[in-house]
Amino acid sequence: QVQLIESGGGLVQAGGSLRLSCTKSGRTFERSAMAWFRQKPGKEREFVAAIKSSDGTTFYADSVRGRFNISKDSAKNTLYLQMSSLKPDDTAVYYCAFDSNYHGDFAGPRAYEYWGRGTQVTVPP
Repeated sequence: QVQLIESGGGLVQAGGSLRLSCTKSGRTFERSAMAWFRQKPGKEREFVAAIKSSDGTTFYADSVRGRFNISKDSAKNTLYLQMSSLKPDDTAVYYCAFDSNYHGDFAGPRAYEYWGRGTQVTVPP
């Protein structure tokens, strides 16, 4: 079993920065991937960024590329999302997700079996 707990959300002014953390507990898997998704009010959950555990390859949605950075600290079992140049359109609940057997689909929510409860990020207009 895997548990994911997000932290670090909050209210930040446009143009500001915020770092989200996701602490993972439970089993370790060789072919895994971790990701951040977000869900805006009234919208479906959308992919933000992902990282492969095997080699650290990262993937980003076009909307955040160049502004967000995903990273992990294996020793701490923690995933991070460093967000910069935040915009009001980044306002959402951000979720951490874990895929125990990565097969190439890094952007599809259905590929991830485990999810955190989410953390709210608010960027006022």
